[in-house]
Amino acid sequence: MTTSPVSSATDPTVLSGAEPTWSFPERDPRAVRYEIIGPRGAPVVAVLGGISASKHVASSPSDTSAGWWEDVVGPGRSIDTQKFRVISIDYITTDNRADTVTTADQAEALGAALDQAGVRTLHAVVGASYGGMVALAFGVKFGARASRLIVISAAHESDPIATALRHLQRRVVALGTAVGRERDGLAIARGIAMTSYLTGRHFEDRIADCDRNDSRLVEDRIGNYLKTRGEQFADKWTAERYNALSLSLDLHQIRPEDVALPTTVIAVTGDRLVPLSQSRELARRLGGPSQLIELDSSLGHDAFLGDSARIAPFVNELLRLETEVVS
Repeated sequence: MTTSPVSSATDPTVLSGAEPTWSFPERDPRAVRYEIIGPRGAPVVAVLGGISASKHVASSPSDTSAGWWEDVVGPGRSIDTQKFRVISIDYITTDNRADTVTTADQAEALGAALDQAGVRTLHAVVGASYGGMVALAFGVKFGARASRLIVISAAHESDPIATALRHLQRRVVALGTAVGRERDGLAIARGIAMTSYLTGRHFEDRIADCDRNDSRLVEDRIGNYLKTRGEQFADKWTAERYNALSLSLDLHQIRPEDVALPTTVIAVTGDRLVPLSQSRELARRLGGPSQLIELDSSLGHDAFLGDSARIAPFVNELLRLETEVVS
């Protein structure tokens, strides 16, 4: 795994005007690795994405490579790093196959990162997909350390159909590993996952101008897309990490009533992994002030990544509420 430039707690050097980054030792899969960008003294926002997200949310002077949410986080963007200090983590995993990692564990990892960074409280936790689950777990365990939650395409528990799909994906990975083709197993599993992240309308648009009798063209428009996305994923992942985080999604469960801080739930009507009915139930049962925003996008579950123009303005408006210096 590559690392960003880092500064330790005893080396307060600021790289190119950016907040220094600190990471725990990489050798321990349960060690917390995090990154901070944005001005000192600004309100702190934790940003968490799907299982493939990392601590590198957006580019900064200390690491100019594009982050996984580059369209949303950065100077002048919806999560403005000129006004907010952004922290994110690499999700922890385990080398022990008999052990499990839960969203509560990830919430504790975020808490540990905040302690290490000297951040007492957060202006908000913005979590999408798996990150939304972690945000909810954080709200249960560390509700006093955040002013609000913004939960995108996530609910209080895994939908049974989503769990069933992930079970089959893990079996594909296990089969690939058993025959010495782990990378192929990961790539196929990810391709299957992509069919659940996106809507039928998205795939229909891919072949809208195709001759449906030309199987090679249909295969190129859909099959090669899934193959490419799967291989890109497999190049960066191991079976152990994939299985740990996939199972963590299935194990996720919190009582919405235990989340007492203000929470906004952003749901996408075409989301096949988090049905709208789940988002509505979550918003209805939350123990604190709640708000439900329903949006439509052909990108479905992946709208937070590929259709940020619909989601980001709401995030921006919510972050502007009661802004104060909290660290």
